[in-house]
Amino acid sequence: MRKTRILVIDDSALMRRLLTEIIQSQPDMEVIGTAPDPLVAREKIKALAPDVLTLDVEMPHMDGIEFLGHLMRLRPMPVVMVSSLTERGSDMALQALELGAVDVVAKPRLGVAESFHACAEDICSKLRVAAQARPRTATTRAATTATSARLGAAARRHVIAVGASTGGTEALRDFLIGLPADCPPVLMVQHMPAGFTRGFAQRLDRSCALNVSEAVDGQLLEPGCAYLAPGHAHLRMIGSATGWRTALSEEAPVNRHRPAVDVLFHSVARHAGQRAVGVILTGMGRDGAEGLVAMREAGAPTFAQDEASCVVFGMPREAINRGAVQHVLTLDAIAPAVVAALASSPRDPFKAFS
Repeated sequence: MRKTRILVIDDSALMRRLLTEIIQSQPDMEVIGTAPDPLVAREKIKALAPDVLTLDVEMPHMDGIEFLGHLMRLRPMPVVMVSSLTERGSDMALQALELGAVDVVAKPRLGVAESFHACAEDICSKLRVAAQARPRTATTRAATTATSARLGAAARRHVIAVGASTGGTEALRDFLIGLPADCPPVLMVQHMPAGFTRGFAQRLDRSCALNVSEAVDGQLLEPGCAYLAPGHAHLRMIGSATGWRTALSEEAPVNRHRPAVDVLFHSVARHAGQRAVGVILTGMGRDGAEGLVAMREAGAPTFAQDEASCVVFGMPREAINRGAVQHVLTLDAIAPAVVAALASSPRDPFKAFS
């Protein structure tokens, strides 16, 4: 079996050594070279033609963001960012995802060696996913525009649940941009390290007509608002005397994830039933498929992103194969289709798709 060939780019000799040790311990991947900065990396990319890069965010001569922008414009390839869990590091990592990086590995502030070896499985999993990904840059991504529909009462009667993983940061952004300011509350799970979700929610808030925030426990769900699961907790929807609310918990991971899409979808199926809409976007693995089956069986219409527009067609494919999905659409078509469905007659809410 051909091994995935990885180039490690980091100005820290310790980080280069740790990443090399972790990668070299795997039977299906190998480090073919390392570079202390983007200038050296540029030459090694030309000479070695790696399958995947790991790229530090903050480096001398040229930071990882500037280098990534040049790379994705001239030679798009899968990149996993290695970012410090600082406000600056998190913001730059999110910029990198916008530019086309596949995923982010969180670089700990303390106990680097111990922490990195402890999360070796997660690091290698992200590298394997990156090797299968189809990088998309900000310049080639299809533009999305908000619908002009007015949903009125439908916004108060429904809820939208969305799950995504690899490639989902930009997919979620494009989906939210397509929703009107009066849409039903949106609950979202994006697989992302704790420490990045608050900044991600803030970036989404600046991009769309909805009020987007990182979810906190016990929030009343309101139309025109979107709630992103924090990176350390599962997000559920629960009922109360005053309406639907958020509920957070730090229970064990589900499908190796916390937050998990399945946890959200199962709760929405239970409490909202046919008054919900389920959407599953790009990502690796099976998280969300079982929960989306539950949503469809409860009467909720369900949508999945198609293979052509996905960075990784894993989660949508699994949901489709399990019969959870009613409508498979390109990313730019999903938001308008959801809005059209919500605006349809309550007696036949999906007449538009018959």
